[in-house]
Amino acid sequence: MAGGSSNDGSSMINGINVTPLVDIMLVLLIIFMVTAKLVVAPTSALGVTLPKVARADAVQVVFSLQLTKQGGAYVNGHAVTDDEAVKAQAEQELGQHPDLRAVIQADGDVPHRRVMHFMDLLSQAHVSNIAFAVDASNSAQEKAGE
Repeated sequence: MAGGSSNDGSSMINGINVTPLVDIMLVLLIIFMVTAKLVVAPTSALGVTLPKVARADAVQVVFSLQLTKQGGAYVNGHAVTDDEAVKAQAEQELGQHPDLRAVIQADGDVPHRRVMHFMDLLSQAHVSNIAFAVDASNSAQEKAGE
């Protein structure tokens, strides 16, 4: 037989089976055809209706509270003398801006008890959005020094 295969194990393979290659290419072609519609027009293809903004010039008001290691407290850069002044200013700002966010900037040496006390004052003034300011450059320097 000319062109037939011999049964001994030392013969070379003279042909390549291309059927698996063709199958893979057809599957990839189908995947690309289906996803091409999403790439061309993603919002219309998915049918998503995006919400409209109430006003584009909205500015977020921040109530800044700084606590120093010497025991001082500052609201928006102005020194406050007692806890009631902090609470009154927070209530006043919240009355003017219902979406008020408070940011506590405490020195690293301020005791945890004092920070929690001022958080409680803000909570009593019904300020619910409270965040803590951090210095990201310090953590990067400390990691580099380790």
